[in-house]
Amino acid sequence: MTRAERRWTVQCHPMNSPSPGRDSDFLPVTLAESLKLTAPPADHRLAYGTDPEQFGELRLPKTRGPHPVAVLLHGGCWRAALNLHFIGSLADALPREGIASWNVEYRRVGNPGGGWPGTFEDVANGAAYLHEIAPRFDLDLSRVVAVGHSAGGHLALWLGAQKRIAKSGSLAEPIALRGVVSLAGVTDLRAALKKNCSCFDIVEKLMGGKTESSPERYRAASPIEMLPLGLPQRLIHGAKDVSVPLKMCEDYVAAAVEQGEDIQLIVLPFAGHFELIDPGSLAWETVMGAIRELIAVS
Repeated sequence: MTRAERRWTVQCHPMNSPSPGRDSDFLPVTLAESLKLTAPPADHRLAYGTDPEQFGELRLPKTRGPHPVAVLLHGGCWRAALNLHFIGSLADALPREGIASWNVEYRRVGNPGGGWPGTFEDVANGAAYLHEIAPRFDLDLSRVVAVGHSAGGHLALWLGAQKRIAKSGSLAEPIALRGVVSLAGVTDLRAALKKNCSCFDIVEKLMGGKTESSPERYRAASPIEMLPLGLPQRLIHGAKDVSVPLKMCEDYVAAAVEQGEDIQLIVLPFAGHFELIDPGSLAWETVMGAIRELIAVS
C-alpha cells in the first residue's frame, strides 16, 4: 500500500486533541522526499525590495478575476538553506482552485540581513506588496489569507498580528487578512528552544539573542505571546509530526480559545510534518478546506 492510498481521519476540535491511534505501518513523508516535489515556473517573479532575497512568485488562476489571494510563507527553520521552492507544489496547486498564490521569499538566517528584524520586515513588506501589484493582476485584496508551513506557519501567524504592532518606518502598510492557515506551524518561540522541536538550535540565531536578554523581541515575534490576533485561525497538524510537536500547537490553541479567538485545530492522526504541503497527499483536501473557508471561495 502506498502513502497515497493510506487514509486518516480528520478530527476538528477547538482545544484538546484525543490521543491518536497507533499505526506502526504508516511511514510519514521525509524531508528528502518532500524536497523532490517540483512545480512549473511561476507566472511572474516580482521584487518587493532591492535585496536578492526580497521577491515573490505570483501564480494566477486561468479564470477571470478579481482573484482571491493566498500569501504563502515557506518553512525550513528560517534557514537560508531552504527557499520558497520548498512549497512550490502548493503554490502551483492553488490557482487550479481559483486562488492566486503569492509565494514570498524573505531573508533567512545565513543571508545578509536575515534574522531579527530583517526576516520579519521582509514578510510584512512582501505581503504588503500586494497593494502595489493588485491592479495589474486583478487581485481581490478583500479576500486574502496567509498560509505558512512549519517556520512559515510561525511567520504567517506573526503576519496575522500586524495590526497590533506599532508600525515602524521600515514596514509597509499591512495587508488586511481574512485569516491564517498554519500548517504544522511553530506557535511558540520559547517552546521551540526545546530539543523536541527540530528548529531548536536556530531560534536564538533568528532572534539575535536569548529569551533572557531579549524578552521584548520574543514578545513581539512569538505568536503565543501576541494573542489575541483578532482574526480567524485554522491550525492543521499531523499527530505523527516529529519536527514540530503537536503539544505546542495544542497549547497555543488552548491559550487562544481562552482569549476568545476564532480558532480551530485540525489534527490528522496519521500524518507527519511534510504531507501538509503535498497536493498529492490525502491531507490536501483538509488544507484546501481551511483555505476555502477563510477566503470564502465556493
